Amino acid sequence: MFLAVSIVCDDYFLPSLEIISECLGLSQDVAGATFMAAGSSAPELVTAFLGVFVTKGDIGVSTILGSAVYNLLGICAACGLFSSVVSRLSCWPLFRDCLAYTVSVVAVLVMISDNRIYWYESASLLFIYGCYILVLCFDIKINQYIMKKFSPCCTCFAKAMEENAEQQPLVGWREENGPLIRQQPRKDSGIFQDELDYSQLSTSLHGLDEISEDRPSVFTMPEADMKRILWVLSLPIITLLYLTIPDCRRQFWRNWFIVTFLFSAAWISAMTYVLVWMITIAGETLGVPESVMGLTLLAAGTSVPDTVASVLVAQKGNGDMAMSNIVGSNVFDMLCLGIPWFIKTVFINTSGPIEVNSSGLTYTAISLICSVVFIFLAVHLNGWKIDKKLGAICLVLYLVFTILSILYELGIIGNNPTRVCGN
Repeated sequence: MFLAVSIVCDDYFLPSLEIISECLGLSQDVAGATFMAAGSSAPELVTAFLGVFVTKGDIGVSTILGSAVYNLLGICAACGLFSSVVSRLSCWPLFRDCLAYTVSVVAVLVMISDNRIYWYESASLLFIYGCYILVLCFDIKINQYIMKKFSPCCTCFAKAMEENAEQQPLVGWREENGPLIRQQPRKDSGIFQDELDYSQLSTSLHGLDEISEDRPSVFTMPEADMKRILWVLSLPIITLLYLTIPDCRRQFWRNWFIVTFLFSAAWISAMTYVLVWMITIAGETLGVPESVMGLTLLAAGTSVPDTVASVLVAQKGNGDMAMSNIVGSNVFDMLCLGIPWFIKTVFINTSGPIEVNSSGLTYTAISLICSVVFIFLAVHLNGWKIDKKLGAICLVLYLVFTILSILYELGIIGNNPTRVCGN
């Protein structure tokens, strides 16, 4: 399932995302915080529905909170350690996403403090995400206002934005002799581009700018020996995806990019369903508490699409898109909790609230806020760039958090009763 998710993400999900960003004129950070975050967080949405309607336990809540820590620290570590390119970052996108996520975490912490979820509490989560989308719609004007107000006292932020703009050209103008790369600061880009003469994203992840030449078939055997072995092992998956998802990287299917995006997200969700199923059975067999399962294996498993997508764009030097996907997907995860809670409290079980076990989750939510603060400060102190040093620090902190969380959930430290899967 891990291999299948990585294939569908790399071959179908990211190419469709790139064409969507090109058509709507999305900047890197806005694209990462919206479509990329929503598509790659589809497994968390499925897990949340499973936890509320099927298992009727805390596995959805703990998985989303646990995967949020993995997204913040684990994926940031992967982007820094596995990318050979030092990615520059802008101040405003990271501050915007961290602030929105902090508000969401505080809201969830307040809701689960009494072990009950009411309809108006779940509706407030949807309202928070709606406000976040509204901010993204006016991202250009808000960014200009913030930088005008605070750039005198935050010169390092403005300097980081200028350096990022110089090193990350967004688009090229259509000229008679071919596309010309133009250096464009981030403030000129947003959800909707003002200029209509843009040709295409120069920071293409999959070579979509050369649409006149179709890519080689997915059934073309690689030349390297190890890649050939992996290709043979994954051939059933490649065939199934080829028959069910239009490949928008090819000229014939290019206008079907919306279908590709939706179908790839659906396949990611289906594969994650099997993954959650297998891990839950393994946890029940081994007698592992479900909160521990959610904080570790399920958290990393459901975040495989986020990891693959973020590392791929970080390797191309698109640091803003990677970080916006890391934090923006967590904001979407809060919506994942709100949707099943709202449906169940309003349409299915209107007689009372939803019962949740919040003892360990409260500790996790508080740790999330600390993780957000750490990420922002670490990036600032690291010169607004993602490199191997930042990756190593995030990896150590994530391991420390995971160990402490497991010890707390098992009752070794603190006073927290455990519940075993299935009981």
